[in-house]
Amino acid sequence: MTGRLQDRVCVVTGGASGIGAAVARRFIDQGARVVITDIQDDKGAAFAAETGCEFKHQDVSDEAAWTTMLDDVKSRHSSLDVLVNNAGIFRPGSIEEMTVDTLRQVLDINVVGVAVGCREAVRLMKENPGGAAGAIVNVSSITGFVGLASAAAYTASKGAVRLLTKSVAVHCARHYRNIRCNSLHPGVIDTPMNQSAFDASDDPAGMKTTFSAMQPIGRMISAAEIANGVLYLASDDSSAMTGAELLIDGGWLAAPNPL
Repeated sequence: MTGRLQDRVCVVTGGASGIGAAVARRFIDQGARVVITDIQDDKGAAFAAETGCEFKHQDVSDEAAWTTMLDDVKSRHSSLDVLVNNAGIFRPGSIEEMTVDTLRQVLDINVVGVAVGCREAVRLMKENPGGAAGAIVNVSSITGFVGLASAAAYTASKGAVRLLTKSVAVHCARHYRNIRCNSLHPGVIDTPMNQSAFDASDDPAGMKTTFSAMQPIGRMISAAEIANGVLYLASDDSSAMTGAELLIDGGWLAAPNPL
């Protein structure tokens, strides 16, 4: 199907590469007016020039930057229909290896950024012209369900995103029935962020092969496959879903493989 987001104003954080870029491409294909944000200015500008979307520099951990960015989007486009909270960072380290500085950095971006994004999106979506529906999609992880021993801070952050999503969904269902909020939980994906985690290991190629083999489908998931799930949650196809979790993990959580 085409036109599932026709003329809807969609903001995708972390949109310069990886999942965010794949989501932006999918949204554009479906007729959306897309704004991507990122701290990767060169990549963001190049992607915008290639696809015709808009690019804005944004540090999602900066509260004031959220307000400024979304107010600008609303003033120029009259509405905010979809927010995809995709920006995030991965930092390896078990609970014994983790530093407080690392924990704070991960939580600031992966949790505070998502929370403020949700708050500011709700503020604008409830005023959409004609009561147009709003959809928030928070990108979490399979580590929102199970612990990753080698990444304590990251696991904590993604678990927080999962339950924050439910809080936002219930609040909106009670007060603004036209605003939905759901979380998406990717498995191991072939993206620059995961590649950086592989590169930090003693054997990057071997680790990538191992993670691929551990998944029941026998391979890593593509960013485009995740983008299809985000499109579903952002569109009217999922109009009865809020506070829900969509797993796209290649069967990982259905298998007995330890993380």
